[in-house]
Amino acid sequence: MELSVFRDLVWQKGLEYYRDLPWRLTTDPYEIWISEVMLQQTQVSRVDGRWQHWLQRFPSAEDLASAQKADVLEEWQGMGYNRRALALHKAAQLVSAMPNGFPKLEKELQALPGIGPATAAGIRAFAFGLPSTYLETNVRTVFLHHLYPQETGVPDKRLVPLVRAACVAEDPRGWYYALLDYGAWLKRTVPNPSRRSRGHVRQTSFEGSHRQKRAQVVRMLLGARPNGVEPRAVADELAVTCAEARELLDELAQEEFCARDGNIWRV
Repeated sequence: MELSVFRDLVWQKGLEYYRDLPWRLTTDPYEIWISEVMLQQTQVSRVDGRWQHWLQRFPSAEDLASAQKADVLEEWQGMGYNRRALALHKAAQLVSAMPNGFPKLEKELQALPGIGPATAAGIRAFAFGLPSTYLETNVRTVFLHHLYPQETGVPDKRLVPLVRAACVAEDPRGWYYALLDYGAWLKRTVPNPSRRSRGHVRQTSFEGSHRQKRAQVVRMLLGARPNGVEPRAVADELAVTCAEARELLDELAQEEFCARDGNIWRV
């Protein structure tokens, strides 16, 4: 399919399946950034509501930067991957200290904790209206469906030049909204094309996983403020040995979720 034909089709489908989402009503880079991080591997329906509540509690990068780590983690609960909350907190502290405000360059954005190529591209396109190479799951779905309809194991390195070439420089914001909405529709109506990507990984079960145990311990730490928790309490709650509980707590402490004081761990 020729690129011009592909563009026309995407614009048409984007208009047909457009989703009126709250984070599309702003161009504030901080607000866009929060939405992009929340939407990673999370259903839109879950983010709608949580995004607004987050902004009520932390209206700006400066507010987020000055917040207590525990409060940031508390607000993030239920969104998965607590590391993202820590990265948001650390990145906000860096952004709030920048004399020129929120960065626009991809290199500067990707230098911030937790911001990879897709998130940086989303901020550039949706906040600043700048051309970018925004390759996330719904965008990938559209390109695979139309340009690689029969192939499997398609690597992103083959898609990136096409995404870059297809981006409409005059309206990258609208162009990527069209791709996102059409891609979301495709995933509901045809066998998910993104599964034919080489990078596609079937998500492992959360139930009973190490990640679930970590999340439980984080919730215990938050609920035990300011007293903290001991390994025995974690062991009883998770039905593991004291040694395993201590390993979990030490792992979280190494990642700066909490700090150890003798036999007590506090967030």
